[in-house]
Amino acid sequence: MKLKQRVVLLAILLVIFIFTKVFLIDNLDTSAANREDQRAFHRMMASLHVELDPRLDHTLQSPWEIAAQWVVPREVYPEETPELGAVMHAMSTKKIIKADVGYKGTQLKALLILEGGQKVVFKPKRYARDYVVEGEPYAGYDRHNAEVAAFHLDRILGFRRAPLVVGRFVNLRTEIKPVATEQLLGTFMTVGNNTCFYGKCYYCRETEPACADGDIMEGSVTLWLPDVWPLQKHRHPWGRTYREGKLARWEYDESYCDAVKKTSPYDSGPRLLDIIDTAIFDYLIGNADRHHYESFQDDEGASMLILLDNAKSFGNPALDERSILAPLYQCCIIRVSTWNRLSYLKNGVLKSALKTAMSHDPISPVLSDPHLDALDQRLLSILATVKQCTDQFGPDVVLVEDRMTLSHL
Repeated sequence: MKLKQRVVLLAILLVIFIFTKVFLIDNLDTSAANREDQRAFHRMMASLHVELDPRLDHTLQSPWEIAAQWVVPREVYPEETPELGAVMHAMSTKKIIKADVGYKGTQLKALLILEGGQKVVFKPKRYARDYVVEGEPYAGYDRHNAEVAAFHLDRILGFRRAPLVVGRFVNLRTEIKPVATEQLLGTFMTVGNNTCFYGKCYYCRETEPACADGDIMEGSVTLWLPDVWPLQKHRHPWGRTYREGKLARWEYDESYCDAVKKTSPYDSGPRLLDIIDTAIFDYLIGNADRHHYESFQDDEGASMLILLDNAKSFGNPALDERSILAPLYQCCIIRVSTWNRLSYLKNGVLKSALKTAMSHDPISPVLSDPHLDALDQRLLSILATVKQCTDQFGPDVVLVEDRMTLSHL
């Protein structure tokens, strides 16, 4: 081979080497991340059904101690949770040793202390499963079953940012009234043959009590986060004004996301991507009421956006409130891991997975079929929104790699 030909061949090989190094290795790294997302999805699907079993044979710790140790800055519970069934069984069965009015807020709830000293929030049943809440997307009472469904959707999406929730039946006469504070007891009444209470809250009225079926009341219990993790409340940048005729800036300013990106804690760290994850979560469940959100204190934007108070959800299966997705379609960014998970859940997988995940719950069936069907339809809208973004800006801009190592040491 002539010298000139050899030089040309070496040059071609050098170009191929550079191309491989710059592009192929990056693609291999991306493929490895995608494969891990797929493995995580299969692990989640394999562990969907959680039996409420009291046994904790491998540890001397109480269920409450186990759940407290799960909490880290970026997760409320870990991916691998063999003790989940035992913790949820304890939440749904442990003796109630004290009952009080709920923490401040707009909606009726009760604060219960369970045997062993664990605090839980009890939200009573206000609607039948097939009742449709008309009006604004944030209208109506809290829905206890929505809290249960939202927790399991959080598991399915792989966020793990929602406190544990399980359904529970309580006897108001024998379990609550004997251990109730005077403040809560003063709100009890009898309507016909049913025991009722109206509690203390901004919208609590004696004329609008929650009533049991006789003495037995269906509700949900949400596990209180450990006191060593105090919460900090933030105004949601895409919050509503709740005033007729008065729009929030994001509702009329097309460049609003650019302004958000320049303000702390959205100018760096994971918080803006958490906001977008939450918008996707809220759109799926129909929650247009997240005017504030909580994170852990003194986190400087590094901890997760905690998915608390999801009860203004699953009100109207026929209403798809697109404005909930504003953070997604205005910012046009989404985590690659979130995008992958959503892609795996299409073609009816989401509905089936959520139905399976909730099947063990004491108040099952948790949702009516129209609400389950609505989830699959809303998922298609989310996927279409992301496609519009990628068509406009390209996948390299829209799909953001943000995988944070989580520690449970």
